[in-house]
Amino acid sequence: MKSQLISIAAALAFASGVAQAQNTSARQVKNADEDRIEAEYKAAKAKCDTMKDNAKDVCEKEAKGKEKVAKAELDAKTNPTAANQRKVREAKADAAYDVAKERCDDQKGNEKDVCQKQAKAEHERAKADIKRADAKNAGTGSTTKTTK
Repeated sequence: MKSQLISIAAALAFASGVAQAQNTSARQVKNADEDRIEAEYKAAKAKCDTMKDNAKDVCEKEAKGKEKVAKAELDAKTNPTAANQRKVREAKADAAYDVAKERCDDQKGNEKDVCQKQAKAEHERAKADIKRADAKNAGTGSTTKTTK
C-alpha cells in the first residue's frame, strides 16, 4: 500500500512538472511571436522612412495596422475565444479604415470629402458585419461576451 502511494505521488509530481514545462514553453513561443511581430513592424516602418509626404503617412498606417492585426491574431491563437476572434475582425476593419482615411489625404476638395465618406461607410459596414456574425453565433448557442 505504501509503495502504491509513493508511486502515485511520484506520478503526480511528474505530471505537474510536465504541465509546468508546457506552460513555460507556450510562454516562450508567445514571447518569440511578440518579438517577431515587433521586428516586422519596425522593419516595415523603416521602409516608410525613405518615402515622403502622404505616401509615408500611408505606409506608416499600413505598418501599424499590420502590427495590430498580428497582435490580435496572436491573442486569438493563444486564447481561442469568440471574443478574441471578434477582436481580430475589428483590428482588420480598423486598420483598413485608418489606411483608407490616410489615402484620402492625397485628394482635395469634394473628392477628398467623398473619399472620406466612402471610407467611413465601408468601416461601418465592416463593423455591422462583425455584429451580425456575433448575433448569428449567439443564436447558435455560442456564449460570447463582447465588450468594447
